[in-house]
Amino acid sequence: MTTATRHMGRLLPVVAIVGASAFVLAGCSGSADNGTTGDDSAAAKSDGEFSVLSQTQNTVIAGTLEALAGDQCETADETASLKVDSVDGTTWDQQLQVLAGNNALSDFGMAGGTPALMQEFIEAGLVVDLSAELDKLGVADRIVPAAESTIKALYGQDALYALPTELNIEGFWYNKQLLEDAGIEPPATWDELADAAATLQDAGVQPFVAAGKDGWPVTRLVGNYLFRSLGADALQKVADGEASLTDPEYVAAADAIAEFGSEGYFGDAAGSIDYNTAMNQFLTGDGAFFYMGSWALGNFNDSEQNKIGADNIGFLPFPAVEGGAGSADEVPANVGIPTMFTTSGWDEGSAQWLECIATGYGDTALNEFGQVTGFVVDNPPAEQSELTTTVQQVIADAPGSVLWFEAAFSPEATSVSQTNGGGLATGTLSGQEFMELVQAANG
Repeated sequence: MTTATRHMGRLLPVVAIVGASAFVLAGCSGSADNGTTGDDSAAAKSDGEFSVLSQTQNTVIAGTLEALAGDQCETADETASLKVDSVDGTTWDQQLQVLAGNNALSDFGMAGGTPALMQEFIEAGLVVDLSAELDKLGVADRIVPAAESTIKALYGQDALYALPTELNIEGFWYNKQLLEDAGIEPPATWDELADAAATLQDAGVQPFVAAGKDGWPVTRLVGNYLFRSLGADALQKVADGEASLTDPEYVAAADAIAEFGSEGYFGDAAGSIDYNTAMNQFLTGDGAFFYMGSWALGNFNDSEQNKIGADNIGFLPFPAVEGGAGSADEVPANVGIPTMFTTSGWDEGSAQWLECIATGYGDTALNEFGQVTGFVVDNPPAEQSELTTTVQQVIADAPGSVLWFEAAFSPEATSVSQTNGGGLATGTLSGQEFMELVQAANG
């Protein structure tokens, strides 16, 4: 077992010269056999450390683990002391690839950002079969069934290879006061949303806040428009070769977002706005609508960050597209960036941490950070916020869910999509140009 600190010293220069295509997973695995932890014998004796690699953009996972270390996971922490390292997640998959290539993955950490990379890790035996280990520990029932099925579908596996440290819905959060001041009712259709944006802009209010620099908050809009206009299987048809992103009905989705960009609805500097800046803009009242996942509840419920007030934030499902085949009841959902245990670091200490995470993570994340997860919650907060209750209710009521734009894309196509997503928000890239770039990268 090694620590992320040691890994990162050699990581940065390697990232600069090693592309994804140079990475070969075959042979990277230690004693693992296709993701299992070996045979039925007990895990190896703990080496005394539980190393975790996280992203600086996500403070909830590390914070929850640190809280658990002093509470439900105190015994596990005595066996294997928690050590968390956080790095910038902008090039997360590339960093994981380099670490894996150097047999230097941490014991536990965020999974690959693309399902394709996790599928490669699973096939190479780099990650622990958690279905088997949770069963051995007697805590398999601590995972919410909907979250477990989502992860299995995401990676195309019958077994569970990652933990749902988040269970998110996505949609438009909006500033109630700004809409009320402009005389706008929460829109139910895309056309109503466009009308609302025009009214807000005329009133001097920036209609949308978006992290165009990160790209994905913009490409999420393209995917959701497709699910509403063409149906929940729209992107699976692309993955199966039955349709192309350059088909006119697919280009229309990207054009709808590019039109908003051309109108300036995302602001003048959308292409240079990153996640944290966008979050701060919305929470200080500098924009009316903010497409984001419910993982942001931790920010919304934090009075230090949220200057507009949690009671002033409403949730709007992604609106219907008139005449579309999809349903607004199908909520965009994901499990955030799931977390994985690595086979190279699996030992007695990791097993103890898995057991206490399965048992206590749901309560701690919800009570300490307002984070809804895919773990069973035994003790919800006595005074849970209305926003959190809303999210839990939407999850309970949703008849079905859809994934996101790049969920079935190759890592290269995902990178191209998110690199160029900001161009749609600034109006510098047409829908046709964007879709041609992504389709070419996806093969």
